[in-house]
Amino acid sequence: MFQLLDGKALSLQIKDELANEVRQLTGEGRRAPHLAAVIVGEDGASMTYVANKEKSSHEVGFTSSVYRFAERTTEEELLKSIDFLNNDPEIDGFIVQLPLPKHINEQNVINAISPDKDVDGFTSVNVGRMVLSEEAYLPATPMGICTLLKRYGVETVGKHCVVVGRSNIVGTPVANLLSRKGFDCTVTLCHSKTQNLAELTRQADILIVAIGKPEFVTADMVKEGATVIDVGIHRIPDDTKKSGYRLIGDVKHSEVDKHCAWVTPVPGGVGPLTIVSLLQNTMKAYKRHEGIK
Repeated sequence: MFQLLDGKALSLQIKDELANEVRQLTGEGRRAPHLAAVIVGEDGASMTYVANKEKSSHEVGFTSSVYRFAERTTEEELLKSIDFLNNDPEIDGFIVQLPLPKHINEQNVINAISPDKDVDGFTSVNVGRMVLSEEAYLPATPMGICTLLKRYGVETVGKHCVVVGRSNIVGTPVANLLSRKGFDCTVTLCHSKTQNLAELTRQADILIVAIGKPEFVTADMVKEGATVIDVGIHRIPDDTKKSGYRLIGDVKHSEVDKHCAWVTPVPGGVGPLTIVSLLQNTMKAYKRHEGIK
């Protein structure tokens, strides 16, 4: 019988820990940590995600700001605003919500963020620090995956971890993190051009799926007793639901779950830990800025 890696329950636990820490700090007369978000345009998924970040910030006692810009905002205007946020001593960390409109170069914008306030862990400086195992703000989703594995006591040392998907946001950084000391996995990084993919996924003690294709991984691709982390999330029309849709992942859970030792649900697996990781990075930035050990 498989056990759930319940990200929702764990995120509530970590939020309680952060809220207690904020109460202690403000009780000592200190200001609360401050997380800001920048959003350009009105992409529905982005607006929902930023609203969830704002809600979660308030739940743990953080100050939260959202800077909203019109779709037609120029790259130059956006860069000026980022410079302002970099130099605002009241803001500990901020994120620029992706994707940006096509006329704006995302990497230019990301690298304009001060590495000390880059709580998404996307700047070249923080990515480089992560690769070198130096102190860094880690990307939120890979950090959340690592937190799930650690807090639930999933054995990683010497295990074969197969990551499906090589994005800079999830696949590549999580492969790097799990190969490092403390996790000590042997990692295989796969992608859409990998030959004999099912042969590799069947070897995985830990299978992380972040390929962005609905129910891509089926039972014949999974080793008996594996730990399966499903990073994907897709809206599928469903007239039986009040919302008119249901959420599914990159794994076909109706087939796969019964073969697993541990598995993340969709929704309620990796997603809640992504936002919590952002809050943890903000707390880390706040302590650094305030000189708190």
